[in-house]
Amino acid sequence: MIDELPPGRTPIKTVVCGEDQRAGVYKGVEREIRAGRQAYIVYPLVEESEKMDLKDATRMYEHLRDRVFPQFSIGLLHGKMKSAEKEDAMRRFVAGEIQILVATTVVEVGVDVPNSSVMVIEHAERFGLSQLHQLRGRVGRGAEQSFCVLLASHKQTAVARERLGIMEETNDGFRIAEKDLEIRGPGEVMGTRQSGVPTFRIANIVRDIAILEAARTEADHYLTAKRRTRETSRLIERVRADTRFELAAIG
Repeated sequence: MIDELPPGRTPIKTVVCGEDQRAGVYKGVEREIRAGRQAYIVYPLVEESEKMDLKDATRMYEHLRDRVFPQFSIGLLHGKMKSAEKEDAMRRFVAGEIQILVATTVVEVGVDVPNSSVMVIEHAERFGLSQLHQLRGRVGRGAEQSFCVLLASHKQTAVARERLGIMEETNDGFRIAEKDLEIRGPGEVMGTRQSGVPTFRIANIVRDIAILEAARTEADHYLTAKRRTRETSRLIERVRADTRFELAAIG
């Protein structure tokens, strides 16, 4: 169980900001760049969409390059680019030739640039917890203090606010995964539904994990062939016959 940061890393500071704080967010990015570090700005879309009123990486790359940060070197990275173009963009970012990388979620995994100290995630309310946690992990890979800014729309739902709140509260991947399970629901144990209302009648898989593990240990103990008594055998037959235990597998 890996429950701590690698040596030499500083926990990432995460903050949720609204559209009215955009100017301050850009000033924070500029401050980090002037200190010799690098930044990511992540968008949910590659290009403009007629169906969704969201900022996209392609147009915002041009806006940031020409209007907001004309003094800095800015690169673009997204999944629709040719492999050679993507490799060139990443090579230049790793080498420090690109100071701000505008990207989609292609940077979610496999990107290690210790000099990058700030990540801004646009429309953060549109992302799931696991994806936000993966994206945030692209910074904080060196000893310098790193920052993750979650820029969110005022239209966010209660569930989205809950997700962003846990991101602001902790860097612990176990705690985030637990909250994700709690929010989305575990779905079906023996079916195909991957989220939603659980099939357990009483237990809560998040709240009661300790007692569920203890019950499993006890069941293994009593079902071991050597310990099979007449009483245990009768209990097994009762469980087999009871439709309330339809999900139980009994040895």
